[in-house]
Amino acid sequence: MHQRDAIKLGESMDRLAVVAAWWESQYFSEVEQAALALAEEITQLPVPQHKSWNTGVLSDEQMSAISWLAIVMNGWNRIAIQSHYPVAP
Repeated sequence: MHQRDAIKLGESMDRLAVVAAWWESQYFSEVEQAALALAEEITQLPVPQHKSWNTGVLSDEQMSAISWLAIVMNGWNRIAIQSHYPVAP
């Protein structure tokens, strides 16, 4: 869907084909490379070092609620970190 939209808006197939390896390509400007690097930095997740914590102690509803809270909190934290938002002591 997004590829079709990008093509309709004038994006080239060459650039779309190499966007997954943008850092190895010469198709992207310095500004585009910076934007792609930032997007990857914000969305990259660490490799889990443990198995799932759900050993039957939490219900599906609890797992869902905790997951969503963590996602929202991480989202706001990532915004604060990337924008260098000063956090009061």
